[in-house]
Amino acid sequence: QVQLVESGGGLVQPGGSLRLSCAASGRIFSIPTLAWYRQAPGKERELVARITSGGSTNYADSVKGRFTISRDNNKNTVYLQMNSLEPEDTAVYYCNAHAFSYSTGNAANYWGQGTQVTVSS
Repeated sequence: QVQLVESGGGLVQPGGSLRLSCAASGRIFSIPTLAWYRQAPGKERELVARITSGGSTNYADSVKGRFTISRDNNKNTVYLQMNSLEPEDTAVYYCNAHAFSYSTGNAANYWGQGTQVTVSS
């Protein structure tokens, strides 16, 4: 169907930056929506940012002005540029794609394996 692979996570000091990448592969017809979610210890998974194929974006209030989501439709890749990182941003970040696959002929949500982002001194 559709496979998602994230990369770019790691350890960074407060105020630092990271860029996450997520590449989609498989028998893809289209990906109307790509998004990043995160789950911090003891918390529920939350939406961080999302972007449509047309470039429309939405951000969680906690990351507005600091994070930027973008996508390369030719590469089926979504990015999350994270600046001014705070300890509260520490979480596992997951890539999500709402996609149409030739394999199923239907739309479905697909998830990456997650990548750890740790913001600490």
